[in-house]
Amino acid sequence: YVIGPKSEPGKLYVVEQPGVIRVIVNGKLRAQPFLDIRSRVTSGGEQGLLSVAFHPNYKKNHRFFVYFNDKTGDVRVFEFRSNGTVGLPNTARSLLRVNHREFSNHNGGQLQFGPDGRLYAGTGDGGSGGDPHNHSQNLSSRLGKLMRLNVDKRGAKWQIVGYGLRNPWRFSWDRATRDLYIGDVGQGNWEEVDARTPAQQRGLNNYGWRVYEGRSRYDRGQQPNPRGTLVFPIVTYSHSEGCSITGGYVYRGKAVPSARGRYFYGDYCSGTIWSLRAVKGKLVGSVRREPFKIEGLSSWGQDAAGELYAVSLNG
Repeated sequence: YVIGPKSEPGKLYVVEQPGVIRVIVNGKLRAQPFLDIRSRVTSGGEQGLLSVAFHPNYKKNHRFFVYFNDKTGDVRVFEFRSNGTVGLPNTARSLLRVNHREFSNHNGGQLQFGPDGRLYAGTGDGGSGGDPHNHSQNLSSRLGKLMRLNVDKRGAKWQIVGYGLRNPWRFSWDRATRDLYIGDVGQGNWEEVDARTPAQQRGLNNYGWRVYEGRSRYDRGQQPNPRGTLVFPIVTYSHSEGCSITGGYVYRGKAVPSARGRYFYGDYCSGTIWSLRAVKGKLVGSVRREPFKIEGLSSWGQDAAGELYAVSLNG
């Protein structure tokens, strides 16, 4: 994962799966890591240190948040503080623990501050295949969910705002429209992009898994949980074109004016990159296949100026 806080132009923070966050300053890698929590992290496969989010007021309060698998495999969200240059490991404070010991896959992994100033976390369905314990459609489980927390309110509790997710590996908001985009990883056939407008985000949304995979029925013997709104993806692609979606961002930078307003995403296995334009949560025109590939595409990120970065596990 990679991120550049709006208050720190010229700086990129790169999350490395074993448990280290590195800093690139004006294109040069700083020798000293920003944070090293390898002693807390289980890494390998889909597990590890998976993302970092900086408080909207980071410039003043130096608060930041990380999402990782601990030594038991459980999904954790911790808050830390920095001195403005490096993170301070002894400031660790646990905000979330979700049991994830049965299977090692589908850990989710994204932390992102929404336009409402809340911290959002996306969890996977607990792993294996076919969501064997039906976590995603169960609102009493924190697996297969999009949740948010008011980190500025003492005693605040996590609130479920989306469910029926299989593995929402990466999600993001358009900086201009505040539309939410989720790249939800599919099972055996379909990968999907979901989009919700600010008005649609106010209610509870059910993204359909395990009753649906993409727009297709997966479990014909089950009906979706009736709570909230049942959401179908704006775009799907089949496993003839890849195997695991890596959701990205709507481009709002200045370097490539023709790309502005397009949502970029790709596939981890095939390296194919696509972009699309959506208005009010609906696809406009057709999906565009971009003329380049990124093998091992594991994530995307934005810097302070809204320029777009891609991350590859191939180095």
